[in-house]
Amino acid sequence: MISTTNISLRYGKRVLFEDVTVKFTPGNCYGVIGANGAGKSTFLKILSGEIDPASGQVHITPGERMAVLKQNHFEFDNIPVLQTVIMGHKKLWEVMHEKDTLYAKSEFTEADGHRAAELEGLFAEMDGWNAESDAASLLSGLGVKEHLHDKPLKELTGNEKVRVLLAQALFGNPDILLLDEPTNDLDVDTIAWLENFLAEFKNTVIVVSHDRHFLDAVCTHVADIDFGKLQIYTGNYTFWYESSQLALKQRYDQNKKAEDKRKELQEFIARFSANASKSRQATSRKKLLDKIVVDEIRASNRKYPAIILKQERDAGDQILSVNELKYEADGERFFSEVTFSLDRGDKVAVLSRNHNAITNFFQILAGEKLANSGTYKWGITTSQAYLPNENASFFNEPLSLVDWLAQYSKEKDESFVRGFLGKMLFSGEETLKKCNVLSGGEKVRCMISRMMLQGANVLMLDEPTNHLDLESITAFNNSLIDFKGTVLFTSHDHTFMQSIATRIIELTPAGIIDKQMTYDEYLENEQVKMLRDELYAVVA
Repeated sequence: MISTTNISLRYGKRVLFEDVTVKFTPGNCYGVIGANGAGKSTFLKILSGEIDPASGQVHITPGERMAVLKQNHFEFDNIPVLQTVIMGHKKLWEVMHEKDTLYAKSEFTEADGHRAAELEGLFAEMDGWNAESDAASLLSGLGVKEHLHDKPLKELTGNEKVRVLLAQALFGNPDILLLDEPTNDLDVDTIAWLENFLAEFKNTVIVVSHDRHFLDAVCTHVADIDFGKLQIYTGNYTFWYESSQLALKQRYDQNKKAEDKRKELQEFIARFSANASKSRQATSRKKLLDKIVVDEIRASNRKYPAIILKQERDAGDQILSVNELKYEADGERFFSEVTFSLDRGDKVAVLSRNHNAITNFFQILAGEKLANSGTYKWGITTSQAYLPNENASFFNEPLSLVDWLAQYSKEKDESFVRGFLGKMLFSGEETLKKCNVLSGGEKVRCMISRMMLQGANVLMLDEPTNHLDLESITAFNNSLIDFKGTVLFTSHDHTFMQSIATRIIELTPAGIIDKQMTYDEYLENEQVKMLRDELYAVVA
């Protein structure tokens, strides 16, 4: 078990935590949530001992082992992949190393023999004989191919390194597992594997993630950081979000009777508990829900941006036609034989096993890049807005946010421009901040303000949820569901894809798959799986 007593941390006048006393118990998975800058990652670093709090203490049950997902992708560059994973169990690795050193000695003394016997006992207690096979199994589950297991980590790609470090954290059945954004750079199949692994994990998990589907799949509790406090709630992210929104609505309804509030929340809990039957953790979660005290559910103090996507004019029936489009560069074929047409109101999730294929595809449709062959034609009544994955080139000049956004506005009145910034939670003196010093999340919010100004009837969105906090992702998600125009988009956020897409188009080096279905239906369709494998195998 891990707990904290009166943890406090300040940076100058800014209070991150104030007298935080919480307990994380075995058998549960806690999703740590909070707005960007609330201190989620910092809190995990305090728990791991990487950062010392200004006051207070962290307590871990004596003898229990903690594992942490490493964020330094270069720390183990010169170490073979399989050994890097085993190093996640520090004590086992030290025993293995000392044992090997002893047996390699040219003169083996009686004292060495006694020590070797002790080490062999420790090695057996920690299941050392299965260490390599267990490590290899984790790597394979996370998509790291067997031929890479003996290579030094520096020879792997960035995505492969992420998976190795995740395997390192999971290795050896740690008592306490701390994971900061574990789904970053993972594909949907690997995320599903991780969800299953954590759903079956018997010890304590504390995880920070912006992936709502992942939090819903693995979490038994939500640990909400707000105003320097951390409050633990029973249930997954969706339960926390919907119940807190309901409580917020009731807080602003001054005439709501207490008994009416209690009844409405109890009915909500009952509905949620019934829906939990679809979860892998249905039985344990229902038991937890049965223990909820209605009065403990509080209104969220989060601020959600007002993302309002309006078309300046409706598009006609001709939206986009694409014929035999092909793109390859530096000897790599990203896609070919891309032929389809868009209907008005289509919301298309664009997929590919190579994300660069999607980015190149969007850049071609946006007129930023030329295809090798083939054609595309936008309908004459369409207007397009493109939200790119990489936006650094938009923020080179040290302009204030007001001046930055005014560049893209037909209406130059400052109050008009400030209104769009305010919708994305930039207000007061914040609007005078220089755009070239913004964080990743702030830049994306600026780009969304720009997109709202454009009033386009066709949107192209390349990983629009990157760098956004859960509040902004939720607001963006809801706005796209309500949007009456046409959308082409891709995202690693499962809930985003499932709740918005009405059609799936997958780009492969040997053609496309085009299906009118939801994201989940597409992933579960056996015929689609076979076709995908065939198309990718053409150039494998």
